[in-house]
Amino acid sequence: MRFEYHIPVLLKESINGLMVKPEGIYVDVTFGGGGHSKEILRRLTTGRLIAFDIDEDAKKNVIQSDRFLFLNQNFRFLKNNLKYYGINKIDGLIADLGVSSHHFDVEERGFSFAKGGLLDMRMNRKGKLTAKIVLKTYTKERLEDMFLKYGEIHNSKKLAETIVNYRTNKEIDKIKEFISIIKSCVAKSYENKYLAKVFQALRIEVNQELENLKQMLYQTVDLIRTDGRLVVITYHSLEDRLVKNFIRKGKFEGEAEKDIYGNVETPFNQVNKKVIIPGKEEIIRNSRARSAKLRIALRN
Repeated sequence: MRFEYHIPVLLKESINGLMVKPEGIYVDVTFGGGGHSKEILRRLTTGRLIAFDIDEDAKKNVIQSDRFLFLNQNFRFLKNNLKYYGINKIDGLIADLGVSSHHFDVEERGFSFAKGGLLDMRMNRKGKLTAKIVLKTYTKERLEDMFLKYGEIHNSKKLAETIVNYRTNKEIDKIKEFISIIKSCVAKSYENKYLAKVFQALRIEVNQELENLKQMLYQTVDLIRTDGRLVVITYHSLEDRLVKNFIRKGKFEGEAEKDIYGNVETPFNQVNKKVIIPGKEEIIRNSRARSAKLRIALRN
């Protein structure tokens, strides 16, 4: 039985940006509810689509087609998985990053501060690290660094101290309990934004999201054919910065490499000079679209 797992964001714009060739080989590294994959498949005739998703729940949305292959794998290991199936080159790749609607909606997954439940946040339920373990075992310094780096939280030191002081007497394992513990760190007028940043930092740490993204992007250089497309939808500044720098410079930090004439040498050319964002109507239909940014690149 199928269910509403995820509402795809910028669907038309992202698939048009992929410029699907009917005979091409494409990869959707964030399958989720299959919204983007279905649109790609509609445009294929003899081509193939390989979809990745680390979440076992996504298996419920697998598309029955001889042109479709679903891999319940982390896209960090993109190249090795494709090689196993005899695929060395692809015509395009799409990534819809962040957390799906399904993750926020299911209380037991622990992704939403509005829901309650246990502090889990694992996209891969087989993974050993949970938000509860992070809060229980990380040192004050490591917690402070995590909240500053992944949540850009201004009072990360106070937040880390509050958590460490509380856990000396009692374990923190439930979302509502955690929110009440850190209440003194949050300004009333800023509560939802602050909690969103706290939960973002925990989620990124638990799932190693930014490191996985870096590893996947590096592999696209070898995988995507000349004139192939890289299409990425981001939802927060940390991942968007990585994608933007990678497309513009071919690296995540520092200046782009230049040839002897001073021309910038990068593996990709940015197709949309200005980042694409959802219109008002889409944001009304899907609140998750509010922070979405679409970047499209052409392989040199």
